[in-house]
Order: sequence, then structure tokens, then C-alpha cells
Amino acid sequence: MSFEIIGEITDIETIAIGNAIRDIIRLKKFYGRGRWRKLKGVALVRLSTGRIRRAELHWYAAHGIGKKEIKRKRYLD
Repeated sequence: MSFEIIGEITDIETIAIGNAIRDIIRLKKFYGRGRWRKLKGVALVRLSTGRIRRAELHWYAAHGIGKKEIKRKRYLD
């Protein structure tokens, strides 16, 4: 199911950095070298059905590259 992030992501926490990330080799291959971090946070999302829900999101980020592969992990409402 696809979604659109509404507003900003809050309660951001780092889950893993560098070699602690399982997919670090793939990230470097696809997006380039950087100080990769796996992060999680909470945001309102609009689902493809039009429904708006609060969800926990996970994504990868590196300085100069930005947020990549944002995934919805679970609903919080």
C-alpha cells in the first residue's frame, strides 16, 4: 500500500549507523558513499484510500544524499 507523508516527521531516533546496517553494501552501491544511518520516526500519512493515520516510519539517510527508502512499519492509532 502506498502512502504520502503529511507534515513533518517527529520523535526521530537512530536505529543503526554504518556497518550495523544490514543493507550497507547495497546502499553504498545504489546511492553512493556516505555516513549512512537507519532512522525511525512518527508522522501522519495519507494512504492510497485517502484515509489519514499516524504511523511509525523507518528510512535510511546520509549527509548530502538525503532520505531514501521510507517504509511504513506500523500504525500507532
